[in-house]
Amino acid sequence: MSPLISLDYQSRTPIYEQIVNNIEKYVAVGILKEKEQIPSIREMASSLGVNPNTVKKAYDILENKKVIQTISTKGTFISDDTKHTTKIKIDREIEIIKDKIQELMKMGMSIDEIIERIRK
Repeated sequence: MSPLISLDYQSRTPIYEQIVNNIEKYVAVGILKEKEQIPSIREMASSLGVNPNTVKKAYDILENKKVIQTISTKGTFISDDTKHTTKIKIDREIEIIKDKIQELMKMGMSIDEIIERIRK
């Protein structure tokens, strides 16, 4: 799974946050499915070339968001209920789009112009 995760070391977004965003995105689009096992913290850290503490921080955040769950002696898995994760990710992306539309409208574009340009 980790080859799917792309890290941008030049980005201002912390590495742990990039890992969280990648896993949430892959759950939302169905690449990672409910109950699917993901690499252990050490495996993920090794394959990404990052400190295990960085991956642990990402996994802790994902676990708090109920995106993943760790089962003692079994491993780490995608949660049973990914619908919630998908909804949150979609809502977040919609907010970004709304913000961009607001910026364009402040620059003098009408909503009709924006929609027409998007359709092209």
